Amino acid sequence: MTEFKLLIGGELVAGDAVMNIINPATEEPVAQAPRASKAQLDRAVAAAAAAFPDWAATPIDVRRGSLMAIADTIEANAPDLARLLTQEQGKPLGDATFEIFGAAAFFRYFASLDLPTKVIEDSETRRVELRRKPLGVVAAIVPWNFPIMLMAFKVPAALLAGNTVVVKPAATTPLTTLALAALVKDLLPPGVVNVIADANDLGGDLAKHPDVRKVSFTGSTETGKKVMAGAVETLKRVTLELGGNDAGIVLDDVDPVVTAPKIFSAAFQNSGQVCVAMKRVYVHETIYDAMCDELAKLADQAIVGDGLDQGTQFGPLQNKAQFEKVLGYIETGRRDGKVIAGGARVGEKGYFIRPTIVRDIDDTSPLVAEEQFGPVLPVIRVRDGEDALARASASPFGLGGSIWTGDLDKAYDLARRMDTGTVWINQHADFGPHIPFGGAKFSGVGAELGEEALTEFTQLQVINAAR
Repeated sequence: MTEFKLLIGGELVAGDAVMNIINPATEEPVAQAPRASKAQLDRAVAAAAAAFPDWAATPIDVRRGSLMAIADTIEANAPDLARLLTQEQGKPLGDATFEIFGAAAFFRYFASLDLPTKVIEDSETRRVELRRKPLGVVAAIVPWNFPIMLMAFKVPAALLAGNTVVVKPAATTPLTTLALAALVKDLLPPGVVNVIADANDLGGDLAKHPDVRKVSFTGSTETGKKVMAGAVETLKRVTLELGGNDAGIVLDDVDPVVTAPKIFSAAFQNSGQVCVAMKRVYVHETIYDAMCDELAKLADQAIVGDGLDQGTQFGPLQNKAQFEKVLGYIETGRRDGKVIAGGARVGEKGYFIRPTIVRDIDDTSPLVAEEQFGPVLPVIRVRDGEDALARASASPFGLGGSIWTGDLDKAYDLARRMDTGTVWINQHADFGPHIPFGGAKFSGVGAELGEEALTEFTQLQVINAAR
C-alpha cells in the first residue's frame, strides 16, 4: 500500500496514529491514513500563522501563478488521483475523473480574479478607497461526498486572497487529499497549505482554535451549528454550506418521457450523495402516474456496482453509517408510501443500494421532510404550482430547488418566490466556478464560488482621507 502522510509546515510527517480507510465497494481497506493528534493540529495552525505575513505580502500575481501551478499538477496526475478517489469514495471512475479535472478548473478560475482597490469617492474634500485584506489562517473542513471538488471550492479563493490554510478532509475520505498535498507541497512556501486527517474528532478543535480567523465548512446542518458555536468566542468568520432537501416542481405541461431522465439524473448523481441532489419531487396530478412510471423504468435500468468496473453508473454509499441510514429511510418509504422501483441493497458485500422510487407519499413522512442523502426519491402528487411551491418552501432547508415547465413566465414567478439560495429552471444542480452558491435558512451562511466567495475570504478596509 502507498504510504500517506500529513502536510505540516511544508514537511510530510507521519500521524501520531493511523487509521484504516475502507473501500465502500469491497468493505476492505484501501490504505492506512495518518491520524493527526491535537498537538499536530496545533502545529499545523502554528505553521499557517507563521507563514501568513509573508504570503499576505506576496504580490497577487505570484499567488495567482501558484494556483495555476497547482492546477497543472492536478491535471498531470489526474488518472492516479481519480482512481484513488474512486477507491475511497466509491463513485464511478468517470465521475471521479470529472471531479479531479473540475477541481483544477476551479483553481484556474480563481487565479483569473483580482482584488483591486476601489475608489468610491474622489472629491475636493476627500478620497475614499475600499481595500480587501486577507484574514489570516483559514480552516477548510471538507465532507466525504466530493472530497477534491469541495476542497477546490475553498482553498484557491483563500490562497488568492492572501490567507494561509489548514485543510481537514473527512475521516472516511482523506487519501486523495493527502496524495494531492504531497504533489503540491513544493509549489507553495512552507506552511501556506497544511493538511491534516482525523478520525472525526478534531473538527471542533480546529473550528474554535484562537489562531484560526475563518472556517469554511461543508457538511451537515447539525455539525454546522457546532462550527458556528465554536467560532463565537473569537468572532471568527464562517462560511457554512450545509444540508439541503432540494425540491423539484414539475408542472402539467411537461412531457414525462423527456423530463424524467433529467430528474432522475438530478436525484441520483453520486448515488444521491449530493447536497443539492433533488431529494423530493412535486409532480402535477395530471402527469403524476406517467412520471412515476418513467422514473421507475430508469431506476430498474440503472447499473449499480464497483466504481472501478466499466459500465458502472452508480457506486456504493460512501460509508456504513450512511448506508444503514438510507436503508432505514427506504423502510420509512415502504411504510408511508409505495416503493415502485429499487428498495433493496445490491449483493452481500459493499454498501450498494439500488436507485429507489417511492410514490403515494406526502410531506408528513420523514423520507420527504428530512434529507436522506442517498439513492431514494419520493414523488409527491400536487394540485398545481402554487400547491407545490407552498409545500416545497415549508422545509427548514433552503439550499436549492428547480422548476420544470415550458411556461418560462410561470417558472420565473415561482422561482422568485421559492425560499432557496439557488433556483434552477428546467435543469438542476448546474454549477460553474463563476456562479455564487449558498443556502438559505438551515442550509447555510455565506456564499462559495464566484467573486462573492473571494471577498468572503477578506477583510474590508476603508481608507478615508481628507483633502
